[in-house]
Amino acid sequence: MTDTPPSPDVVETLAARFPGIETSTFRGQERIVVPAAESHAFLAALREAGFDHLVDVTCVDYLEYRGAKRRYGLVWLLTATATGRRVTVRAFLDDPDPSVRSVVDLWRSAEWLEREVWDMFGIRFEGHPDPRRLLMPEEFTAHPLRKDYPLQGRGERHNFPVLTRDEG
Repeated sequence: MTDTPPSPDVVETLAARFPGIETSTFRGQERIVVPAAESHAFLAALREAGFDHLVDVTCVDYLEYRGAKRRYGLVWLLTATATGRRVTVRAFLDDPDPSVRSVVDLWRSAEWLEREVWDMFGIRFEGHPDPRRLLMPEEFTAHPLRKDYPLQGRGERHNFPVLTRDEG
């Protein structure tokens, strides 16, 4: 890993090295779409190029979104702390088994961020060191931020013990 700031053309250079990469800029914000299978290698190259801070890992469920070709958009937000330069990297995934390689080996902060995405959206991160649920109980079988999750839930609460004020 390096502490040198990224060169101004690092995104273009990496896009040339990785086939299938799409780049765009809107109002000064750099956005990159990378094939899911190449996401780890591409993110590792960005890490080596100076993007040393993983700001967030999140997901968007595009179920029934007009024009969407894939169901999930997995998003990594990166910053080069030496320059303040930011980049958004996105990979698209589909059911039945949406998964991608974990980036915990690149940024330790990804550990909890990936667990949150797993918990809420059901995206699996291969090679994650601790893939337990983070926000929901282990007995919870659904992923509540998926668009097909009903607003009133699926009745999962019947599995949980009832706690009273006297016990709590």
